[in-house]
Amino acid sequence: MDGNRRYARTHHIETVEGHNLGFEALARILEVCYKSGVKVVTIYAFSIENFKRSKFEVDALMDMAKFKLSQIAEHGDLLDRYGARIQILGQRDLLKPDVIEAMDRAEEMTKGNKRAVLNVCFPYTSRDEITTAIRSTVVDYSKPHPPPLRRPFSEGHIARNIRARNLGTLSEEDSPEAGDDAPDSLDGDKTSDAPVSDDASTNSLTLHESTDGLKEDKVPDNYPDPETITAQTLTDRMFTEGNPPLDLLVRTSGVQRLSDFMLWQCHENTQIVFLDTLWPEFDLWQFLPVLVEWQWRQKKIQSEEKARLRLKVA
Repeated sequence: MDGNRRYARTHHIETVEGHNLGFEALARILEVCYKSGVKVVTIYAFSIENFKRSKFEVDALMDMAKFKLSQIAEHGDLLDRYGARIQILGQRDLLKPDVIEAMDRAEEMTKGNKRAVLNVCFPYTSRDEITTAIRSTVVDYSKPHPPPLRRPFSEGHIARNIRARNLGTLSEEDSPEAGDDAPDSLDGDKTSDAPVSDDASTNSLTLHESTDGLKEDKVPDNYPDPETITAQTLTDRMFTEGNPPLDLLVRTSGVQRLSDFMLWQCHENTQIVFLDTLWPEFDLWQFLPVLVEWQWRQKKIQSEEKARLRLKVA
């Protein structure tokens, strides 16, 4: 939604009025999107970088956001008609409490709508979104796994009972606690009188070290394996988590750059369109050709994919 300020300068009106006209353009475009079957619309309403603008303009934008969000939520015929709910994406901790309250109210009042989504990026930059996702991943992968449930009986105890039942010669009460490794003779006098040789000490030490080694080998790594981190791991931690892939990105005002918007979500099949028109002037007749071209490209991609599948089968 770029070009509100330039539109205001060109038409010699207040900057705030230019933003207000931009909101009216948004309502028109949302109508077209939802009528066309678009399920998720994401708008770049306010960049974190916009806080560098004059205090007067920032305060005016915040007041407008509160008013418009309340207006949409309380009298949102458009959203209710198409079953669209509002989701606010961005760093809310940068906003004042009254603005956050308006956002929470808008989300709460539209949460019952399940057929479509309106993502409002406010305040947002893609680099901040990616940084937040990475930070969340680091925190999650720095936490140990919860300890396994302790068994009421040891594996050795259970194994001895099973052997006793199968052999029919030992009962649970009569089974020796020492297990199969106990010596044949349990004569206390012979044991106490027998000299302890160096070999016996060595053997005892060797057995002790071997047992410790086995214990160390059995200790599982109780932290998540960082080698399992993939692109999907970060995607699942983005603000847009759960949304379908980004199919079409439209930038108005004639500027050919993404301006830190949805950098992660753009993929090899995302169609990016730059239009030489200011956002308040953007309407159906300028948007319709974009949708038609996108549909044509989608059909072409699907046809090429089917052709590749036929070649693989042949």
